[in-house]
Amino acid sequence: MTRKVAIIGMGNVGAACAHYIVANGFVDDLVLIDINDKKVKADALDFEDAMANLPFHTNIFVNDYSQLDNTDVIISAVGNIKLQDQVKPDRFAELKFTGNAVNEVAKKIAKTEFDGKIVVISNPNDVMVSIYQKVTGLPKKHVMGTGTLLDSARMKRAVGAALNVDPRSVQGYNLGEHGNSQFTAWSTVKVLEQSITEWAQKDGLDLDKLNDDIRMGGFTVFSGKKYTNYGISTAAVRLTMAILNDAHIELPVSNYREEYGVYLSYPAVIGRDGIIQQVQLDLPQEELDKLQYSADFIKSKLPQEVK
Repeated sequence: MTRKVAIIGMGNVGAACAHYIVANGFVDDLVLIDINDKKVKADALDFEDAMANLPFHTNIFVNDYSQLDNTDVIISAVGNIKLQDQVKPDRFAELKFTGNAVNEVAKKIAKTEFDGKIVVISNPNDVMVSIYQKVTGLPKKHVMGTGTLLDSARMKRAVGAALNVDPRSVQGYNLGEHGNSQFTAWSTVKVLEQSITEWAQKDGLDLDKLNDDIRMGGFTVFSGKKYTNYGISTAAVRLTMAILNDAHIELPVSNYREEYGVYLSYPAVIGRDGIIQQVQLDLPQEELDKLQYSADFIKSKLPQEVK
């Protein structure tokens, strides 16, 4: 069976996604779409030049929405990262620009015969996922965002570094908005099967300091190079491959939670049918309150037409 993925938005993040996919031969067909026709055609040619030195072949299509008809997964990397270049970190700085752009892209998708899944990177993430779902009319379980999959990875990196263990030995989640109101659900965090609170007592870890490191990780990267791309593109491709592979893997992604009435990040089982099962965590009241606050914050930012 032919595997086909489309990437809409070929800036730093979209290009990093495309390179990861092409270099690893993850798909047979790759559709690249961007409003900068000259740039996206240059990317396509660059990838084709790379293939002579790769063990894989990928068919590449450029700026052709009709190619979405039989595409399995669309990755949306639409946005303008320069709008986040502010003194105070705020992913909602992109809200108006990216909201308008996503609305237009979603209308174009709706005019095709696309019936696959959408993985949204665009920020503010939870709001953009909501717009894509509303405008395309796709089932909620077929539209999801990378959400706190990246924030959870940043948590694992920070905890792993503090305890001198590989981040893959850290389990747990960051929940809520992919933004300032997200938080580490410490009740879910384990390292080598031992709870983080046990490690904190034993090693004197300052969880509040760690939480600040995690929450500000993306903006630390941004301040150094004025964009982030490797962490988020890896998260997006991992989520995409979980769909293509029917992996049935539990990941913290932005998915629609009925109890909160909004898209936010919470663990869900991902497979070929998108969100195939929603997990229910046993969170303490303090973390439930933080999650409710995050949900209310996201709701307050939704455009009226998608509420």
